[in-house]
Amino acid sequence: MTKKIDLVLLAGGRGSRIKDYLKSYPKPMINVNGNRFLFLLLKYFSKYVTGNIYILAGYRGQKIKKLYHKKLFNFCEVNVLIEKKTLGTGGAVYSLKNKIKNNFILINADTFFPINLKKFVDKSNKKKLVHIALSNNKNYKSNEKLTNLNYNKKKELFLSQKKTKYMNGGIYYIKRKIFSYMYNKIFSLEEFLMNNLIKKNMISAEYFGEPFIDIGTPKNLRKANRFLRKFYQKPAIIFDRDNTLTYDKGYTHKLNDLIFKPKIINYLKHISKKKSFIFIATNQSGIGKGKFKLDDFYNFQKKMKNVLIKKNIFIDDVKFCPFHPKAKIKKYRKNSKFRKPGNHMIIELLKEWKFNEKKSLVIGDNIKDEQMAKKSKIKFLYAQDITLN
Repeated sequence: MTKKIDLVLLAGGRGSRIKDYLKSYPKPMINVNGNRFLFLLLKYFSKYVTGNIYILAGYRGQKIKKLYHKKLFNFCEVNVLIEKKTLGTGGAVYSLKNKIKNNFILINADTFFPINLKKFVDKSNKKKLVHIALSNNKNYKSNEKLTNLNYNKKKELFLSQKKTKYMNGGIYYIKRKIFSYMYNKIFSLEEFLMNNLIKKNMISAEYFGEPFIDIGTPKNLRKANRFLRKFYQKPAIIFDRDNTLTYDKGYTHKLNDLIFKPKIINYLKHISKKKSFIFIATNQSGIGKGKFKLDDFYNFQKKMKNVLIKKNIFIDDVKFCPFHPKAKIKKYRKNSKFRKPGNHMIIELLKEWKFNEKKSLVIGDNIKDEQMAKKSKIKFLYAQDITLN
């Protein structure tokens, strides 16, 4: 997964079976574990991709567009596209033909299948047009569109005459050239894949054992809430950036200045295996002081993200504070509780991720980092004291 890959979310569902819970919102916007379900998907999966994010919206799509269009999630820009008429899942994907330039990962926005997307893409059969993530969820064995799937040693997907333990997990890695096999009309993507591409031996597959979560019925919605409460109660390691993760060049922003500190890559790999969230919380007053531009910060972070992804390290989220009481740029000139030693960057992370702060850790290089941790009642460690224990 070294090339730029886009992320596409199919978010056109009405949610007729859970309409009493939706409060006039489309299905992917339902509140689950204190956040919009679509927001959780954007937050979780954006750490794996380096291209753009496209949300294909339909029913009441303006509400999705109002919240997320042109917003950044892990430095990926979101583009919300609303279908003018019902296109079906296949027609919605085809509408990207003249917009998307990269291969892409497609995810159904009414399910949560928390697999490692880099591992998923890396394991794909490079000769195939589509790669599908398979689950073994037993709740959907009656749905022939999703079940009775199997794959061989070459990872080639085929329809089985007998029931299997595999079902479609709703995550696809798709080569851009798929558009030459599609057509501009209303059609189901699943039926197109099953009835056309499988028969032409153009699909590969890989099984993943992670839980498959659906929100489509009141019963499954309750299960989703229980699962996500438990899933997000993981510890977080919250890093300062300059002079903790990377060398501090003084208002560090140039791409050539991205040099990681000794031991830090091994430490990031070490904590990744422990299934902790990895966050960055960094003061960036250089933006407010006019030392560099906001886009310089974004580009620096994108490069850091790219470098770490290649090493199988994924930063879940980054919070930064451009404000300073003596900022040169007026809109950034203020006292802000987001600026360390204030702890509002951590408060925002807690609101969005609901991690287990009692088991979490802040790592930094100076007293402001320590004070931020103390205000948040989270343990603190100085960067020079990092060990792999």
